[in-house]
Amino acid sequence: MARIETPRPIRGTQDIFGEDQRRFHRVVEAFDHVRRLYCFQRVELPVFEATAVFSRSLGETTDVVSKEMYTFEDRGGDSLTLRPEFTAGIARAYLTEGWQQYAPLKVVSHGPVFRYERPQKGRYRQFHQIDAEVIGAAEPLADVELLVMADQLLRELGIEGVALQLNTLGDAETRDAWRAALVAHFEAHRGELSEDSLARLAKNPLRILDSKDPRDRPIADAAPGIDDFLTSEAGAFFESVTKGLDAAGVAWTRNARLVRGLDYYRHTAFEFVTDRLGAQGTVLAGGRYDGLIESLGGPSTPGVGWAAGIERLAMLLGEVAVTSVDVVIALEDDSALDKAHLVLKRLRDSGLAADMVATGAPRKRYDKAVKLSPKVLIAFQPGSPPVFRSVGFEDWRERARSVLVDAGII
Repeated sequence: MARIETPRPIRGTQDIFGEDQRRFHRVVEAFDHVRRLYCFQRVELPVFEATAVFSRSLGETTDVVSKEMYTFEDRGGDSLTLRPEFTAGIARAYLTEGWQQYAPLKVVSHGPVFRYERPQKGRYRQFHQIDAEVIGAAEPLADVELLVMADQLLRELGIEGVALQLNTLGDAETRDAWRAALVAHFEAHRGELSEDSLARLAKNPLRILDSKDPRDRPIADAAPGIDDFLTSEAGAFFESVTKGLDAAGVAWTRNARLVRGLDYYRHTAFEFVTDRLGAQGTVLAGGRYDGLIESLGGPSTPGVGWAAGIERLAMLLGEVAVTSVDVVIALEDDSALDKAHLVLKRLRDSGLAADMVATGAPRKRYDKAVKLSPKVLIAFQPGSPPVFRSVGFEDWRERARSVLVDAGII
């Protein structure tokens, strides 16, 4: 008979187990704890949307839309896309589900996202993000709250060596004037730019500023800065954000070259960066997107948010302790199996994490149970009542014993 070949996992995906799973869960657990402290509601969203949700919100010229999206036609002939990020889907839901009535809406979500790119350390084709958004709040207070929330999450996780880089993209008037000056500057150096930057010059000139191509760096570094074009209103907005961070004790540094390429981005742009992950040092990033809702056909609606990769945050964690078992039953007497089932059920009903070793040679089960390192070990031995053993957890032993007494087992 021919050997059946086991299918291999798809390149860029991962099976998360053991230590990796404990780190992953720690990030999600901390995120849920912090979002409750800040009174953000949790939302669940579809994993796929109409392709237009992402192409219109992210921009046709971005790498995500042009190169990285998983787009397919379903059996009804509709073009669908696996979500490459959360913000666009949340914005779509805000419009289609009538969530405007809750504005300002403070929501979070987390789950898998999909991008077709070269897999590398901490970067997968199916990966996971946590996401936080405030929609319907035009005040800099919303930006401050999200930044302080992100800072608290990193501290909750015990992640050190991460720095907040902050910039302003100004208001529409600021951005239009700056964009015109950048186009003039880059046009004057057209013959020296890389092919990618030449393509961006017509549609997305701000993106040339963060080009990694060595040919572009001297030109980008010499480009006009945004501060020369800031309106008084835009300057006051940025000052309110920085003062709020200072008042909350959140350290930050100005990165005047930190940009977002799409026209609907306004005012605050930020990244939390580290040098512990190599060249891909951003662990959490976001900004204000006051024109996004309009790009999806809605009214002018302010918004600000951030996202972070769960895997990348998990890589920065210290060792995560293995969750210990409270009680383990070593069934050394098979005739007591029914009684052991009842004990196991009652222990779990009382809130104790309990397990049972009831397979293999009865004389070896006790040793197997010891290796699980429980706080309390209950041995069912032939012809004897249950025996309780614990080292340093006498209060847990008494708690387990009381469960059995209440159940009439002893």
